[in-house]
Amino acid sequence: MSLRNTMAKFFSNHAETRDNHWDTSLQTHYYKTTRDKGMGTLEDMFRRSDTYQLHSISKEHGEISVNIKKGKKAFIIATIIMVRPYQTAIDFSVTTESILPFDFGYSTKVIQRLYNEISKELPIITKQDMHR
Repeated sequence: MSLRNTMAKFFSNHAETRDNHWDTSLQTHYYKTTRDKGMGTLEDMFRRSDTYQLHSISKEHGEISVNIKKGKKAFIIATIIMVRPYQTAIDFSVTTESILPFDFGYSTKVIQRLYNEISKELPIITKQDMHR
């Protein structure tokens, strides 16, 4: 990790995932499921938790927005896209609400925690599996 990337990670109040992110923990995760089941799993996970508060759900766009209401406040957008049958990508964008313009990596930790929670409920597809 370069110094520039380290600075960006800790001295920002925002993190988001993408396919080829330099931080492997912020790379898009793919799951062996349909878009509807992926959305349903996320919706259930957020509803069951007292940490999150659902803000809105757009099934047409495959997006769920959520607020973190316990601890540090943050706003999360989850995007669920089925790229192939039973191959669904889940991406996150997290912005921490703070008087400071940075969160010391909190938004990244939120994404890592969300991926860990989802991976307990949905079968993850590795990069090797995707190329088979």
